[in-house]
Amino acid sequence: MWLKLFFLLLYFLVLFILARFFEAIVWYETGFFATQLVDPVALSFKKLKTILECRGLGYSGLLEKKDVRELVEKSGDLMEGELYSALKEEEASDSVSSTNFSGEMHFYELVEDTKDGIWLVQVIANDRSPLMGKVNWEKMVKKVSRFGIRTGTFNCSSDPRYCRRRGWVKSTLIMSVPQTSTSKGKVMLKEYSGRKIETEHIFKWITAHAASRIKTIFKSEHLKEEWNQSYQYRVKIYLFAKLDQPPAFFSALSVKFTGRVEFIFVNVENWDNRSYIAELGIYKTPSYILRTPEGIYNYGNNTGEFISLRAMDSFLRSLQPEVNDLFVLSLVLVNLMAWMDLFITQGATIKRFVVLISTLGTYNSLLIISWLPVLGFLQLPYLDSFYEYSLKLFRYSNTTTLASWVRADWMFYSSHPALFLSTYLGHGLLIDYFEKKRRHNNSDEVNANNLEWLSSLWDWYTSYLFHPITSFQHFPFESDWEEDPDLFLERLAFPDLWLHPLIPTDYIKNLPMWRFKCLGGHSEEETGDTSQSESDSDSECRDALSRGKEDEQISCEGEPLCNAETCSCAKARSYGSPNAAEDMEPDWSAWPVGMLHCTECVVCLENFKNGCLLMGLPCGHVFHQNCIVMWLVGGRHCCPVCRWASYKKKKPYTHHQLLSDHSPS
Repeated sequence: MWLKLFFLLLYFLVLFILARFFEAIVWYETGFFATQLVDPVALSFKKLKTILECRGLGYSGLLEKKDVRELVEKSGDLMEGELYSALKEEEASDSVSSTNFSGEMHFYELVEDTKDGIWLVQVIANDRSPLMGKVNWEKMVKKVSRFGIRTGTFNCSSDPRYCRRRGWVKSTLIMSVPQTSTSKGKVMLKEYSGRKIETEHIFKWITAHAASRIKTIFKSEHLKEEWNQSYQYRVKIYLFAKLDQPPAFFSALSVKFTGRVEFIFVNVENWDNRSYIAELGIYKTPSYILRTPEGIYNYGNNTGEFISLRAMDSFLRSLQPEVNDLFVLSLVLVNLMAWMDLFITQGATIKRFVVLISTLGTYNSLLIISWLPVLGFLQLPYLDSFYEYSLKLFRYSNTTTLASWVRADWMFYSSHPALFLSTYLGHGLLIDYFEKKRRHNNSDEVNANNLEWLSSLWDWYTSYLFHPITSFQHFPFESDWEEDPDLFLERLAFPDLWLHPLIPTDYIKNLPMWRFKCLGGHSEEETGDTSQSESDSDSECRDALSRGKEDEQISCEGEPLCNAETCSCAKARSYGSPNAAEDMEPDWSAWPVGMLHCTECVVCLENFKNGCLLMGLPCGHVFHQNCIVMWLVGGRHCCPVCRWASYKKKKPYTHHQLLSDHSPS
């Protein structure tokens, strides 16, 4: 997870550097930056009208270029970045979708129950033609969609009773606007009563109703009262301009940020004395001033702060975010981080996508689960101060120059999704290349094809299907069970002559390993003592077998011996050999508890040498590490001596316990 988080942060750093590189290229080719001001005098009449369209100012009746230019200057400074964005939006020919309402409930859910948006609905009465034709309606939809106004069509033939109850006996236009300035307030439905059905007249009617929600100040005395009001936790944005009404984007934002930000329009057109404005630190008009409990911020002085709906929306969202905004941001970041698994995972293509789907499901589930207690935590009544301090931190951090760069980059890459996806893909391919270089030693994992990986996946699935707890029984085992009935059931379900059980080999890494060490040489007397102990142990083993301990017997050169710590077939062979006197005395203290003492590997039939690596099985028998690993990996998951399952626990028995259990009553 931390590796993917590191790669994601590295990707964001690459995007930041790439944006600065693009700015340098534009400056080299054109000689200006995006934050550079544009003189409206140098623009054509068409470009000026495009700017007014994006800002939401009506220009009907203005036939001369001078009047249009003055209207642009009254609404705010024009930057190169805003001009570029406006021209790109004008060139975009993608049609905006409009909703077709199926009935009363559909209309109520989308229009009347919406508290933070504006709707424009064309109502078509029974057996009547629509108020606006198809061409004019499409122009209207495209015009108002720039400001987040949603559109729809309600045909009364689908629900005539609802139309009669509403009084819609003729085709008309309906506009829904939140009535109050508080969140989740009531919604008003206003009907268009004008006679002209031109697009400009209807748009002017829409902007007038939307602007009625904004508090308007016409006199300096009213401004002084408003400015001196005590508001400890409120955020306000002021527009000082010489306009009849605020631009449409300003009114649309006031609806979108209902309950979070208060919008105030100060009309200074008829003001003779502007000394009070200068006292507030406002030396020019138009100006967009954001007033917070921390101070005054002049919007438009940093990178990406254009006079447009999209730019100001991202600015206000970063200062006053909702919980839903933070959730969407975390959802995007988590999924971007999860998609890094597609490039970090090495091997077959199908393997990559299987791991990706698993990671996406895990990360999104954890994200939703972690957000549930956060939502409950924020709803507690005693956390108002914590919530306000969090917003204060957001305001401090997002009014910096670095935050303005990040917002500008976000708007740039979101308007060019192909560039964003291509850079993400390129970054992922670089990660894939370096991961292959780093894992070049594990050639089996990297070079495995789809069929081989699917075969291994099927083996893993079937092994867990038939042995669901095999891989969880790690060694050493602390269970006190004396017998494991699963072994008998496995032999019945999977006989050797039919099908061997498929066992995962991950338990091998948990088996005990150590190095064989010697202390000193053996004398003839010690060899004789060893032979004597061998004969004693043989007699004891035969006594144990005669008492019915059949399940604990082991095979050694065709003769059954017991499984006690004092008895070992390998020890009998090695110490009984002629070369036993030449061998060194093993250091038994270095052996793990429960391992049988022996000096020969029954797989390769060679004696243990000083310093060789040994491995023990749960039954207690010891072998060369390489020998027993090759034995187990080959599919023989049992001890070569006693045939006990190599992945099953087994309680070690001592010789004293063996005799006491079978003593005659």
